[in-house]
Formats: sequence, structure tokens, C-alpha cells
Amino acid sequence: MMTIDKFNFAGKKAFVRVDFNVPLDADFNITDDTRIRAAMPTLKKIIADGGSVIIGSHLGRPKGVTDKFSLKHILAHVSELLGTDVQFASDCASEEAAMKAAALQPGEALLLENLRFYAEEEGKPRGLAEDATDDVKAAAKKEIKEKQKEFTKQLASYADVYVNDAFGTAHRAHASTALIADYFDADHKMFGFLMQKEIDAVEKTMKDPARPFTAIIGGAKVSSKIDIIENLLDKVDNLIIGGGMAFTFIKAEGGKIGNSLVEDDKLDVAKDIIAKAKANNVKMVIASDAKIADAFSNDANSKFVDADQIPDGWMGLDIGPKGEQEFADVLKNSKTILWNGPVGVFEFSNFAQGSKVTALAVVEATKHGAFSLVGGGDSVACVNQMGLANDVSYVSTGGGALLEFIEGKVLPGIKAIRGY
Repeated sequence: MMTIDKFNFAGKKAFVRVDFNVPLDADFNITDDTRIRAAMPTLKKIIADGGSVIIGSHLGRPKGVTDKFSLKHILAHVSELLGTDVQFASDCASEEAAMKAAALQPGEALLLENLRFYAEEEGKPRGLAEDATDDVKAAAKKEIKEKQKEFTKQLASYADVYVNDAFGTAHRAHASTALIADYFDADHKMFGFLMQKEIDAVEKTMKDPARPFTAIIGGAKVSSKIDIIENLLDKVDNLIIGGGMAFTFIKAEGGKIGNSLVEDDKLDVAKDIIAKAKANNVKMVIASDAKIADAFSNDANSKFVDADQIPDGWMGLDIGPKGEQEFADVLKNSKTILWNGPVGVFEFSNFAQGSKVTALAVVEATKHGAFSLVGGGDSVACVNQMGLANDVSYVSTGGGALLEFIEGKVLPGIKAIRGY
């Protein structure tokens, strides 16, 4: 498989799929440019080699052409970061785009309009009536798949080389994230620097971890993390469960959880996970105490109690001081750490202490040689909010893609390049 560091882009046009799906305010100002900055090493490498770049991305979830999701809003910032005036094609699959791509000179760059303005990018029909018959739906799906082939072929025609640097969309078998790779031979398709870093970080964690290996799985619901936990149970030495999902496990073992968040239909699942952890000699850690509140509010009355003795009318919103110590003791002795999901309602300052202490314990372990991977929107937001993102080994840019990768699924965007 070709790697970007070994490829010379001199005189070549590269179609680079990036993830510039960045947040914009009401005036279309970028409020967080992390994803754009993350793609710069790849884009700058191509230009420095004497190549030219055609940049493709999506923004938001448009159901057609809409100014709100136009990539023209980020054009000036991309140009500033790249250090060159980036051209813009107002339609990604038009004659204009083809002509501008063909005219690119070495060192030049072209940003295509939002790929998802076309239904062909995702390969799903739009505008079907809710009462459409199965035959109508089937015909619409067949039609969009045929159109997707032509759309993909046109995007591929712009370039000599395909580079995928959009890990955040690697779990989607879309035209520009997976299907386009079929139009390039093995020596002319590759991962960008960011994509390769993401893959390396996850595979280092999941396939060859230094031990002890500890996973911190938090968040609100067990249901959204079942597949991750199942895949981790034969890989980790310690499994820390935090966040609202912990109360489903506590109730499954007979604890009183008051008004805490719980999924009653997942109590049996929680019991099975506890049993499998024991069978696999995985140490499962759930905080023994909780900081509880009488309302879901930062200003609610609060106190500390045993996590399995929460009175009616109260809910657990964070771990308590005993839980903080329990988590820290496990983490400080870990050599590989995966953190997905905060352990409390960190958005509320009065219930952020548990997540902060956990983050600091991860940082301390990292300083002593542990490899730490933080991923998933809320946990990334948590370490960013606390200013600790640079103190862990790797912070993933992928949300759903990271979760599916951790679950052990084959991601279409990765398979399209390396075949597995």
C-alpha cells in the first residue's frame, strides 16, 4: 500500500477528501477550526511537492443546495491556513469544477462546493413521499445508485491521485469516502497524514496494547455503547464505567438509584456484561459513591452518597470523592488507556469534578509512559474544555467512525484504500 510520505506529488493533481464539517455561528464564522487545521499537513505536503489539490468535503446534513451549508463560508480561512489563495468551484460536479480542476497549476488548490448538496454523495434517494410503495422506494434506490456511479466517476476524473484524510467519515460508504478509490490503482490512492495517525492510534490501542490496558467508557446510555463494551471485554484488563450509564449497572445489581438516568430494558444486558467481565478476569470499576442532585441543574441542591443508596427524588450527576480515588488508582497503574465518554455531567461546573480528576489521572499516567487515546465528541470536548488535549497521547477527530472502529467493524473508507 502506498503511503503519503513516500509519494512524490510533483506534477500530479490530488483529490483530497477532508472533513471540514466545522461549526459555524449565525454569521458564518468558524467557531472551532480543529478539523481544518488537522488536514493542513496533508494539503501542504502535496503543494510543497509541486502538486495541486482538489479539496472535497461535506458540511452539515443538507437535503439539497442551501447557503447555510456552503463551503464558501470557510474558503478564506482555508486559504489563510494553507498559505495560498484557494479557488472555489460553486458546484462540485459541474463543468465549471472540471475545467477549474484541469487548469490547476503546481502549487494551486481548488475547494469544491459541499459534496452532500448531491444525493449521489450519500447514495440515498431524497424527497420520497412517506407513503411511497416498496416498488417506488426500490426504483428510487436503484436510480440513485446508478447516478452515484456517474457522480463518483466525475469526481475521480479531476485527479491523478486520491487521498483520504477524512477519518470522521470513514464509516460511510459514500462516493468520495470509499467508492472513488476504485478509480485509482494501489500506487495512486493512500491515506493522508491525519487518517494514518487515527488508524495507527486505534490499532495501537486495540491490537497491541501495553498492559495493563484500561478503558473508560462513559456517557448517558448503555445502549449506545454495548458493541464497544462487548468488543473490549476480551482485550482490556480494567473497565471503568462512568456517566449516566453506570446507574443501569448499579440497578442491575440491586442498588437504589433514585431518579438517576436508567435504561430498564437494558438491565439484563448489564448483568450479562458484568458476568462476562468476571469470566474474562476483567476488573470492572464503577464509582462506589456519587454526587447527587435534586434536579438536573447546575444550581440544584447536591450531596454525596453511596452510589447504590440514592434516595427517591435525587439523581446522580457525577462520581464522588471515593469514586475519584478508585478511578485514579486504576489509571495511574495503566500503560494503555482508552477514554470514550465523560464520567459526569461535565457541562455543569458543579458536576465536572469527577471528569476533571479522571482527565488529570489520564494525563499523569501519560506522563509516566502510558499511551492514552481520547475519542468521542463528549470526551474530546471535556479534555478541550479543561485545556488538557495536548497532555494525552492522542485525541481522535472521529466520532461515529471511531466508535465503529473500536467496535471492531471494518470501515469502508479504510477498506477502500488498504483492502481490509
